[in-house]
Amino acid sequence: MTAPSSAADRPDGLAQPDIPGRPDGTDGADGTDRLPPPRPAYDIHTWKEITHLLLNLPTAVFGFVYAITALSVGGALTVTVIGLPLLALSLLGARQLGKLERARARALLGVRVEEPSPLPLARGGSMLQRAWMALKDPVGWRTLLYDAIRLPWGVLTFCTVLVSLFVLWPLLPYLARALANVDRAMVRGLLSPSDELERRIAELESDRGVVVDTAAADLRRIERDLHDGAQARLVNLAMGLGLAKEKLLEDPDTAAAMVAEAHGEVKLALQELRDLARGIHPAVLTDRGLDAALSSVAARCTVPVKVTVDLAARPAAAIEGIAYFTVSELLQNVSKHSGARSASVDVWRAADRLLIQVHDDGRGGASLDGGSGMRGLADRLGAVDGLFVVDSPAGGPTEVTAELPWRDREK
Repeated sequence: MTAPSSAADRPDGLAQPDIPGRPDGTDGADGTDRLPPPRPAYDIHTWKEITHLLLNLPTAVFGFVYAITALSVGGALTVTVIGLPLLALSLLGARQLGKLERARARALLGVRVEEPSPLPLARGGSMLQRAWMALKDPVGWRTLLYDAIRLPWGVLTFCTVLVSLFVLWPLLPYLARALANVDRAMVRGLLSPSDELERRIAELESDRGVVVDTAAADLRRIERDLHDGAQARLVNLAMGLGLAKEKLLEDPDTAAAMVAEAHGEVKLALQELRDLARGIHPAVLTDRGLDAALSSVAARCTVPVKVTVDLAARPAAAIEGIAYFTVSELLQNVSKHSGARSASVDVWRAADRLLIQVHDDGRGGASLDGGSGMRGLADRLGAVDGLFVVDSPAGGPTEVTAELPWRDREK
């Protein structure tokens, strides 16, 4: 019972009765006791864990039956034609079971597990190649292992939670949390993709796209150069020779002048074809290697360039070509954009890497997003596991470092 307020608590000296609706447990209208609002015994997270643990039994039974049937039937029939394809289909089905388990753990346990990359079956080629791709899938095998070992755990968690709901309900939140943590560990350990493998697959898929795009861009550039350069000159040459042929008898002097002009067009067309071939893969690179080829590129630069190539042997032709193209593009940027007075090119080998460093004393400010072709070079090197680093503060100098994997040249 609440003690009445003393008269000293009021200015008039009169005692004040309990006020209805105050936190003393009385109601506002009739002074009766108010009951506290109803609330669940456990919070929402505990009920989700309990639901997940109770669902473990039916899902574990289904997964165990699927895994044992797939392994026994598929394994027994491997001596026949349909054995391996059947096992491959079972592994693809196991991937779908793993997807459902990850969704259940995400919804009820709050476990965020990344979905593994889908198998590239559309690019797998023949039916046999696709079946072999599915048979090598580590995600499918880990899912079958997950389903095969879950049955005893599903029985244990179902019985423990069901009994605890009626007997040990004060301890159930702690039991549910402990059992759910084991489930979380199993999902992360067996149903999550391999981080390193998935990262490598994503990198290879991205690099393949870069290689395809780069090759397509190079083909378009070659086609444009041929169409706008040598092809146009050859068309004009044919027209000029045709006119000279018509005037050969009527006006020999004019015909001779036209033939001389056509001879000059032939020389220009040949020079453009040589330049185009040099841009694709120069003959000096094939015959004499990077030292001579880079010296030739440096000689055409508008800025004095010092070239130092310290290689005891030549790398693989593909790596050598990428290194040549990289230096050629960087020196073109030096000529066009840097405003430098001098530049240097250093090429050397360090362990299993080919290192390239291009330095100039220009105005700086170069970046991968600067529109000077740096991004294309970075993508080209990244496609072969290379690195491309630009250090170009405003005001200069600019230093570009490129790394390529070293591969020995085939004899």
